Amino acid sequence: IASFTLTPTLFFFYLLPPIVLDAGYFMPNRLFFGNLGTILLYAVIGTIWNAATTGLSLYGVFLSGLMGELKIGLLDFLLFGSLIAAVDPVAVLAVFEEVHVNEVLFIIVFGESLLNDAVTVVLYNVFESFVTLGGDKVTGVDCVKGIVSFFVVSLG
Repeated sequence: IASFTLTPTLFFFYLLPPIVLDAGYFMPNRLFFGNLGTILLYAVIGTIWNAATTGLSLYGVFLSGLMGELKIGLLDFLLFGSLIAAVDPVAVLAVFEEVHVNEVLFIIVFGESLLNDAVTVVLYNVFESFVTLGGDKVTGVDCVKGIVSFFVVSLG
């Protein structure tokens, strides 16, 4: 039996699209696009805020000396923050369906959960490239490239 290796390419190009297609296919489009501003606010700004708050809080704890002697910098903490920033509201959505909550609230939470995963992937890739480059070698041009790549990948 040949061994099977799950690679990022296999996951992102072959396994993830059917999952997203299934989730998005049965979604009410009118409600989604009618509330797109709110959904994007929560998905983009909320996820970036979550990643930055987590990373900066951990960096503050590190600077206080409570983590001991580690040889990592701010970008490593931001990378970790971006890794755990995505919130998965599966349980919340299940409860919403059970109690028949307002459909607009359901669509906002559902749409945010669809889009925040993409934001997290892009944010992680940006911080990973910054860490690979080295914190002291990251310039303003690199930050602008990261922001541009964020929007390019987000828009497809």
